[in-house]
Amino acid sequence: MNITRIYAGYLQLLRAREISGILLKHLWQEYLDRSPRLRRLLKSKKKRQIPIKNTPTRLRETIEDLGPTYIKFGQILADRPDLVTERFRNELKKLQSKAIPLDDENAIQLIEKELGRPVEEVFKAFDKQAVASASIGQTYRAILQTGEEVIIKIQRPHIENKIKLDLYLLSHLAKRAIRNYPELAVIDVVGLIDEFGVNILKELNYFNEVNNINRFQDLFKDDPRVHIPKVYTEFTTRRLIVMEFIHGIAPDKIDHLKEAGLDPSIIAKNGADIILKMILRHGFFHADPHPGNLFVMPGNVIAFIDFGMAGVLRPRHMTFLADFSLGFSQRNSKSIARSLVKLCDIKFFDQMEEMEFEIDDLLKGYSSIPFDKLDFSQIMQECINIIVRYELKIPSNIFLLVKALATLQKFATQLQPDLSLGPIIIPYAKNLVLQKYSPKKFASDIYDTLGEYVSLIKEFPRDVREILYHLKQGKITHEITTPKGDSIYKTLKRFTSRISLVILLSGVLISSATLMIYRPDSFFGTVSFTLASIITLYLIIKLLFSSKR
Repeated sequence: MNITRIYAGYLQLLRAREISGILLKHLWQEYLDRSPRLRRLLKSKKKRQIPIKNTPTRLRETIEDLGPTYIKFGQILADRPDLVTERFRNELKKLQSKAIPLDDENAIQLIEKELGRPVEEVFKAFDKQAVASASIGQTYRAILQTGEEVIIKIQRPHIENKIKLDLYLLSHLAKRAIRNYPELAVIDVVGLIDEFGVNILKELNYFNEVNNINRFQDLFKDDPRVHIPKVYTEFTTRRLIVMEFIHGIAPDKIDHLKEAGLDPSIIAKNGADIILKMILRHGFFHADPHPGNLFVMPGNVIAFIDFGMAGVLRPRHMTFLADFSLGFSQRNSKSIARSLVKLCDIKFFDQMEEMEFEIDDLLKGYSSIPFDKLDFSQIMQECINIIVRYELKIPSNIFLLVKALATLQKFATQLQPDLSLGPIIIPYAKNLVLQKYSPKKFASDIYDTLGEYVSLIKEFPRDVREILYHLKQGKITHEITTPKGDSIYKTLKRFTSRISLVILLSGVLISSATLMIYRPDSFFGTVSFTLASIITLYLIIKLLFSSKR
C-alpha cells in the first residue's frame, strides 16, 4: 500500500469538496437570478435584498473565490479571443488576486527557514510589516549588513501543493469534458491547461525568475535607459528571492514625475522603444509591462520589476511580426493575411481570399487616420480576431505578445497621448527582414539544404535495403486511422454494421431452417425463419432503392 498516494488522493478529495462547495454556492445564486418567482419568495422572507448579477460577473466572482490557480487561469483566458467571447473576456480582465495577507510572524519564520538563520544575522534592519501581499508571495523591505536596501519575496506555505492539486483537477475535468463533448477537442483545452501548468509551476520556482533577470541584465547592460534590479543570489532559494529595492516613481503618476523634474514624453518614447527592442530584436520580453511593474528613476531611466513570466518568440514568430508590421505600414491586406497564415503554420489556406477581404475591409475603416496615429496593438488584435473566426490555431505566445503591446500602448499614451507604436516598430521590422534575406543568412540556408540532400543521398540506399528486408520477412504493416467525424469513418462504420447484421441474419436463417427440417412441428423454428426472411427481404428492397438515388 502506497501511503503517499493515499494521502495525495485524500488531499485531492478535500480540495474537490472545497471547489464543489464554491461552485454550488454560485450556481445557486445564478439560479436565483434566473428565477424571479423563487427570488420574490425568498425576498419576502429576508429583509436584505440580494443584488442581481449577470453571468460574466458571477463567473468572475466564482473564479476569485476558487483561489490563485483559477485567478491566473482566468487572467490568461481574458487574453484568448479564440476561447472566450468578448463579453466574458471584458469581465475576466477585472480579475485581481485579492489575497488575504499572510501573518507577518509566520512569514518571517518562513524567511528564516529558507535563509537557515535568524533575519538579524543577515539584515541590519528588517521591516516586520509586509510591503505587499499577493496570491503566491508576500514582500518585505530590509537593509543588508553591507548597507544595500533590498526587497524580500517569500512564497506562501503549501501554495505549490495547492496549485498542483488544482492543476490535476483542472486537467481531469478537461479530459472528461473532451470525452463527453468531442467537439471541444478543436479548442485543445487539455493542451491549454498543460501549458498553463508548466508556466505557473515555473513562476513558483524563484530560480526561474532569477534566470530571467540575469538574461535581461545581459541584454540591456549597455543601454543607459534601462535598469534591471540586482539579485542577491547568496540569499535566494527556490521559495525566497532577495533583490535590490528600486527607488522610483510609477509611470502613471504623471504629476509626481513632473514634480521630480522628469519628462513624461521621453519616458513614453524610451519605454516603448525598450519593450519593442525586447520583442523585435531579442525575442524575449517582459510579459506584463503595466505601470505597477515599472518605475521611473532619476534621468528618465526605466526600471523593471516582477520577472516571474517572460515571453519567448521563435524565429517564425519574429518573421510574422516583421511581415505584419510592414504590411501594416503599407496597409496591405494581402501581406497581413499571408503573415497570419504563416504564423499558424499552414502551407495552403483555401479561404485566403475571404480573409484578405475581411482584413482589407478592416483597414478601410481606418483609412482616414494618419499612419502615425494608428493603434498598432488594436489592429493586430482585430486581425487575430478574424483569424479566430476561421478556426486557425495561433501560438499561445502571440496572445502574450498582443497583451504586452496593448499594455504598452495604454501606458505610453497616458504619458504622451499622441504617441503611436507604428513608427517605432517599422525600423525594427525592416531590420528583421534584412536579416532574413541577408547574404549570410541566405548562404547558411543553402548550406543547410545541401547538407540535408547529401544526408538523404547517403541514407537512401540503406533505407531501401531495410524496407526490402522487412518486406521479405513479412514484418511491414500499414495502419489507417480516420477522424470520427470524417466521411470515410462514417462509411466504414456503416459498412461494418451491415456486415454484422448480415452475419446475424444468416445465422438465424440457417439455424431456423435446420430446426424446421429436423423438427417440422417446432413453432420457434417457423417464427424465427419467417421473421428473418421478412427482415432480409426488407433490407434487400431498401438496398435496391437506395442504390438508385
